[in-house]
Amino acid sequence: MLKSRIKTDIVQAQKSGDGLAVETLRMLSSGIALKEKDLKYKQKLETNPELSDEQVIDVVSSEVKKRKDAIVLYERGNRPELAEKEQKEIKILKKYLPEQLSLEEIKKFVEESIQKTQAKEMKDMGKVMAEVTPKVKGKADVGEVAKIVKEILSK
Repeated sequence: MLKSRIKTDIVQAQKSGDGLAVETLRMLSSGIALKEKDLKYKQKLETNPELSDEQVIDVVSSEVKKRKDAIVLYERGNRPELAEKEQKEIKILKKYLPEQLSLEEIKKFVEESIQKTQAKEMKDMGKVMAEVTPKVKGKADVGEVAKIVKEILSK
């Protein structure tokens, strides 16, 4: 469903002349195709499997993370125009992600996970992350979640 929506949006972007959207969505489409081929060889299948929407969301999240990392590097390298382009690409990609959780919602999930795992100190961070990550997958940046976990556990 999500994969076909992306393909439809590529065509619409081509018709409207939005070069950046076409480029970004084609790169996303390539990432999805690569993931499908990877699954094909890992599972030793005859044909390429279709990714589920959840798997497509994982690919989109990965593409967003790549761009966030690139923004940091471009800003360090004093290349604001390239950082701005990456920011625009992130905006395009976020249309295909579920609605992102607010900071308060993330904190709530983290606090619930800390109580459930009975975490008391920083060495318990792995247990907390293992508990909270599936709940926020695709809905929040895992790096942001980790930062909140560290903040709470270090108190």
